Amino acid sequence: MLVRFFYTLILVLVSPFFLYSLYKKKPGKPSVGKRWKEHFGITPALETLQQPIWIHAVSVGEVLAVSPLIKRLKQKYPDQAIVLTTTTSTGAEQASKLNSLVEHRYMPLDFSFCVTSFIKKINPSQLFIMETELWPNTLHSAANANLPITIINARLSQRSADRYAKVPAIFKLLSQHITQVLCQHIDDANRFITLGVNKDKIKVTGSIKFDIEITEQVKQQATSLRNELGLQRPVWIAASTHQGEDEQVLEAHKLLLKQHSNALLILVPRHPERFDSVYTLASKEYCFDTTRRSDNQTVSVNTQVYLADTMGEMLMLLGAADLCFMGGSLIGDKVGGHNLLEPAALGIASITGPSYFNFTDITKQLCAADATTIVKDSEQLATVTAALFNDNMKRLTQGQSALKVVKSNQGAINQTLAEFNL
Repeated sequence: MLVRFFYTLILVLVSPFFLYSLYKKKPGKPSVGKRWKEHFGITPALETLQQPIWIHAVSVGEVLAVSPLIKRLKQKYPDQAIVLTTTTSTGAEQASKLNSLVEHRYMPLDFSFCVTSFIKKINPSQLFIMETELWPNTLHSAANANLPITIINARLSQRSADRYAKVPAIFKLLSQHITQVLCQHIDDANRFITLGVNKDKIKVTGSIKFDIEITEQVKQQATSLRNELGLQRPVWIAASTHQGEDEQVLEAHKLLLKQHSNALLILVPRHPERFDSVYTLASKEYCFDTTRRSDNQTVSVNTQVYLADTMGEMLMLLGAADLCFMGGSLIGDKVGGHNLLEPAALGIASITGPSYFNFTDITKQLCAADATTIVKDSEQLATVTAALFNDNMKRLTQGQSALKVVKSNQGAINQTLAEFNL
């Protein structure tokens, strides 16, 4: 109780800064608008009188990951009402693509009065939390309302586990209300157990991200984009790049052009508020002929960088490339990489930097299958990219090996749904 009191006190102090970041207008970022009250638990009632299940997915990546599970859930239980909460407006925009499958609400702030108000208004039967988005007051309020709490697709990196181990009281505060934890991998399960979670609460169901859906529509859109970009030129994509990483990618592209003068880089910054600054970086500072996707301009043979300044199109963009570098991995330990599953599911060879601690298992599996390559800097990135463009057979073989890794791990959605008590 005392720990939660001090946590709440700290939250009072930092929440204005969090809200400022959440509501600040930025290019390419959807506005929360009049729905800001939902963050304070003042949320509209549901259209249905049926008691819904509550699924929380913090932002875009989590919504994309949980969407196939939601679709399968609705196929199995078509009358089951679902409320999907996100914290961010970009997550809300992605959730809207699920149409009538869910009703979207913004996640209330982690104050007991906000969460309690939300629960009373929505009246959910249970709470499912994607990955490890654990908030003390939310868990406490949900438990007080007698809601079973399940963590789905749970992952816990060694780095996070080490941090929790230093403050066991905080982890106990988080874990004591959890009904079950459905882990991605055995390593995640062991870390939860080491931190004190009862092993009877833990099951390994696999990562639902392996059950990724590549629809015919995505394939057709990718083919159409590739035709626009040019079939006879080497195309590589730098996906989900962060500040401080774009420069390294552009430097690598400059080196690559010395061997492959017609190469095209699809550059996809992770955060939409950086679209304009990355465009300036590519076009002004690096003097690349740069085309923005949002401008709907024709890509010419002279275009060297294609800036993907749109949201929710990653699969299509990846499908239009020959090779993928995954961002968040060349800037020290700030991010810990991003998920290599999407290029792997498309049968695309990949490259990553040395920092991938958030996705250790999948990266190690891909490395063992010779389906991805780890580089330490822009020079190595250029060297490996050029080598793979010089050896089409090796690049295609790596892509097929990546696809085999994905297929061998599929089935997590069915295993996860088997643990749902609906």
